[in-house]
Amino acid sequence: MNEHILSKQERPWSQERFAAPLIPELTLGGITPFTTIDFPGRLAAVFYTQGCAWRCRYCHNPHLWPFPSNGAVPFNNAVRFLENRRGLLNGVVFCGGEPTAHEKLPEAMSVIKAMGFQVALHTTGMYPDRLRKALRFCDWVGMDVKAPFHLYEKITQKERSGIEPKKSVGVVLESGVDYEFRTTMHRALLSEEDILEIAGDLSAMGVSNFVLQSFQPKGCPDETLKNSPVSEALISQELANKLASLFKNFKIRR
Repeated sequence: MNEHILSKQERPWSQERFAAPLIPELTLGGITPFTTIDFPGRLAAVFYTQGCAWRCRYCHNPHLWPFPSNGAVPFNNAVRFLENRRGLLNGVVFCGGEPTAHEKLPEAMSVIKAMGFQVALHTTGMYPDRLRKALRFCDWVGMDVKAPFHLYEKITQKERSGIEPKKSVGVVLESGVDYEFRTTMHRALLSEEDILEIAGDLSAMGVSNFVLQSFQPKGCPDETLKNSPVSEALISQELANKLASLFKNFKIRR
């Protein structure tokens, strides 16, 4: 997807057009004006929040790691962008960075809902309490499960980073919001035993929708990982069969 950055110099959208809630102070790193793949069954725009505390080795948006700066896109510009897409788009996806790193995320979502759009969230689950608040405004959520929860540091490069995501799995399931849990596979990072452990943990927690997705080298900040060979067969057929038996809905996404 080609990212479209709305200029900071564009005239901000007037808050007077909205009785409530007022447009929150949420800064974005950029906008993709149209996607058919990030919000299942909907035509949507993607709003990329700026800032993330983790440094995942396979991240494809490392430019979104730093927290907001003067170069970010004000949320009122994004609202004005959406006003011109009424009738063309079904929804908006909040992606990142990590959207739940921002306390104003639920307020931003409520503005989008008030405009008549549906809302999706892509999250790592690193802030379960904020995630719970945001899910009140979500129609769909996709959560990344990076590794077996005790091995998260191998991916995120942050100690004890698997504790909060494990809590967030329960938060998502309790919310009743449509969801997808997904894990990115690269054999230099995760073994088939690791994948089976992830799947077993999720299945035991009550997850029924799980996707195993292939590592994508585009944007990856880890040169060793980026240039390492990727197996044509993501996983063995034996593992694929085991995973399919654990979930009502399981798919492999290349």
